[in-house]
Order: sequence, then structure tokens, then C-alpha cells
Amino acid sequence: MAQVAVMGAGSWGTTLAKVFADAGSDVRLWVRRPELAEAIATSQINADYLPNISLPESIATTTDAQEALRGADIVVFAVPSQAMRVNLANWNADLPADATLVSISKGIEKETFKRMSEVIAECTGASPERIAVLSGPNLAREIAEEQAAATVIACPDEQRAKAVQQAVATSYLRPYTNTDVIGCEIGGACKNVIALACGVATGMGMGTNTMATLITRGLAEITRLGEALGADSRTFAGLAGLGDLVATCTSELSRNRTFGFRLGQGGSLEEAAAATNGQVAEGVISSASIYRLASDHGVDMPLTQAVFGVCHKNLSAEDMVIALMGRSKKSEV
Repeated sequence: MAQVAVMGAGSWGTTLAKVFADAGSDVRLWVRRPELAEAIATSQINADYLPNISLPESIATTTDAQEALRGADIVVFAVPSQAMRVNLANWNADLPADATLVSISKGIEKETFKRMSEVIAECTGASPERIAVLSGPNLAREIAEEQAAATVIACPDEQRAKAVQQAVATSYLRPYTNTDVIGCEIGGACKNVIALACGVATGMGMGTNTMATLITRGLAEITRLGEALGADSRTFAGLAGLGDLVATCTSELSRNRTFGFRLGQGGSLEEAAAATNGQVAEGVISSASIYRLASDHGVDMPLTQAVFGVCHKNLSAEDMVIALMGRSKKSEV
């Protein structure tokens, strides 16, 4: 039985705590707010993030990071990407020396343009072989409801990936392994930006042809960036690439799509945030980081550039569409 510490009790962290527990792992869930920790422990429900989902009684909740981390074989970092560094500074001294460190945060750090595995390595001193990422078409609510889904565990050390795979496999979540950490992280971060574009287009009343075009061309530019950074292009045809992209771009459960939808209806960034429970979508922040990362590597990412323009340069949704449709003609391949 694996000892698992899940550091963060948002919707995805709580869902994974449930999955690990259902898979037979011993799970401790670190919760930042004492009142939420008490509510989960008392009711076995995280009403703030996963209302009406019953959690296994075996999950132990705590606000004490040291307690959560003690003896853990697997540590899952379930905090927003832009908060990863500050949280790691608080947790680093208590991380078990040989634990596998798993990132489930999908973003690129502002200013440094680093992927989450790079931030983890820098902050903890852990070797890349100890760091894994979990990514795929994983809408938290559906998995918490035990709808059939799959995910990818990527780690340079295949044995560690297999250990996490075994610890998280259930009848409703099928985990695959991969060694391409870069590809899985780039796919996970970039899909949020493309989902914003899809939301904008849907909010403007555009239909299936537009969605198919945005998803397909979005995948093409994600692949270009990934290859420039050293990823395996095959990763982008898999669960952490196309699978995650389709789920995030098409589901009404997607915060990024919902945020973009409100922008497409003419709403401001503040109004779009209100539509997503006051939370700014990850793709808004990542669009700037990814656009600049692509520029540094000479990679053409027109959809990302357009979303960056809408979110950070006061470009209107209508002007975004005009700019994309007016680009110079070229071969698809």
C-alpha cells in the first residue's frame, strides 16, 4: 500500500485523493483552510469544490503540512501553478528524501517561463528522475463521479511512473505511463489557452466547424512548441495532448472555456472571472508566458498570440477572429 500525500484540496486535488484512496492507497489530504479541513473530516464532502461527492472515510485531512508529508511515498502537488514556488518553499524541509514528487498543475510560471517539473526541481533539489507529472482529459467532476477516464503518468524513471500508476489505478480511471515529461507539461499548459479561444468563439455564436478548426490548429502549434523544447511529437497525439485538448475545449465544466465564452459574449475580464466563481482561468496567465516562451524559441503560435492579445492587450474578440482569418495563406503541413 502506497502512502500518498495530496497537497491541496481544490477540485482536482480532492478528486485525486479520492482516486488514490479508492485504489487502496493510504491518503492524507493537506487542506489550507482549517474550516474546510474540519468540514471534509466531518461530512466526507468538500462542499466548496466538489459538492454532493462522497469521499472515502479513509482519507485523513490535515492543515499540518509536516503531518501530511510524513512517510509519504508519493507527494502530489495540487496547488495552482503560479503558487507552486511559494508553497514548495514552505514544504521543502518536510519532503521525504526519496518520495516521488507528482505535479498535477498545468501552467507555465510567470517571469521564469519554467514548467512545473522545472520549478519543483529548482525548489526542492530533487533530481528529474524523482519528478512526475499527471496529465490527460481529466475533468475533475466527471472523475469524482466515477465516469470512465484515462490519464498519463510521465516520469523519466519508468519504474517510478509505474509505481504511481499502480497506486492510482481504479475501475474508473485507467493510468498510462510515459517518459516524455516535457510533452505532457506543454500539452497540459497550452490546451488552456486554446480552450479560451474556443470559448471566445462559442460565445460569439460560432459552431462546430470553428471548434474543429481551432482544436486542430491549436494542436499544431502546441506540437511545434513542444518539439522546439525537446518533446516527443507522439505525445501530442495521445491523452496528454489531443485528449486533454478536446476535453478542455469542448466541456462546459472547463473553467478556461467558460471564461472565454463570457469574453466572447462581450464581457470584461472581471465579468468573465465572475462567471468562473471569481477565479481567473489558468489560460489567461499562461497565455502571456507561453506566448513569450514561443517567441524566445522562434515558434509561430497564432492562436496563443490572439488569446494573449484579448487577455492582455485589449484586443476585442471580433478583432481576434479578423486577425486569425486574415493571416497569410500557406500549406497545412
